[in-house]
Amino acid sequence: MGMTDLTIKTGRLVLRPFEKADLDEVLSYYSLPDVQRYLDWKARDRTEAKSAFEAMRKQTRLSRPGDSLTLAVVRKADGKVVGHVSLRYMDATAAQAEIRFAVGPAFRRKGYGSEAVGAVISHGFAEHKFHRVFARTAGGNEASAQLLKGLGMRLEAHYREHALFQGEWDEELHFAILDREWQRGAKVSEISRHKVA
Repeated sequence: MGMTDLTIKTGRLVLRPFEKADLDEVLSYYSLPDVQRYLDWKARDRTEAKSAFEAMRKQTRLSRPGDSLTLAVVRKADGKVVGHVSLRYMDATAAQAEIRFAVGPAFRRKGYGSEAVGAVISHGFAEHKFHRVFARTAGGNEASAQLLKGLGMRLEAHYREHALFQGEWDEELHFAILDREWQRGAKVSEISRHKVA
């Protein structure tokens, strides 16, 4: 993984700040109900989705709590925006951040989400010295739960029927990983790659 300014590169992806030209590709997934659940800005129509997009374009720093870094997840092969990933600075004393992500339906189950989320978690630990990164997902969102587990994050809480969401009781899963756990996992992966080679 290499990084230039606010650009993070992985094997198949480029993670970069949003550009004006990305609007239509973001609109194709942003307002879908299963994507909307944990996004910062609700979007019921194109106007609201466009406002959300403009707000995400401004999220380019992690200087203090409340700041967010939101990056478009762009496929290297064809330049398509497949989703976005966001890291929010939550707590300075405990050095914590929350990771959020969304992948368009046409690009799911291809590993792009894991690749992008893993790269941004690495960025958060290496560049911003976070101690702990956590994530939340819907109780029924098995794909997101598997993605987070696959990255080595542990399930820390399962909130049952804790809130009403669109008229139904909502369940929420909380995952987290510490910086030292992430580093240990990265070293294990590196050793495994060398053994295979």
